[in-house]
Amino acid sequence: MYGSGLRSMECLRLRVKDIDFSYNQICVRAGKGGKDRVTPLPATLKEPLRRQLITVKLLHQQDLHQGFGEVEFPFALSHKLPNAERHWAWQYLFPASKRSIDPRSRLERRHHIHESLIQKAVGAAMRSLMT
Repeated sequence: MYGSGLRSMECLRLRVKDIDFSYNQICVRAGKGGKDRVTPLPATLKEPLRRQLITVKLLHQQDLHQGFGEVEFPFALSHKLPNAERHWAWQYLFPASKRSIDPRSRLERRHHIHESLIQKAVGAAMRSLMT
């Protein structure tokens, strides 16, 4: 977050397709003010993000095998791109450990991790720097 200038919710809402390793950039969709922007992908994050993508892909394949694998999808796109919510590129970069029932659609799907987890991680990192 620090090296790329992401706000916590922008980080949590990142999708697989938002990371561009070839151009070393992250595409932030509907950030502050509802605007999209591109921010740098620090070189130090490339390898950890590649490992995260492997983990996410395995989790997604497991969900698909169990008959799930859908994520929340921008409304207008759900009509334009049917079944895209099950596609690998649309999966969250930081998915929750468990699936839950989406209150709007009533479908069981995997959302991104909760904001409190990232706040705790940042707090722990700050405390470790101060000791």
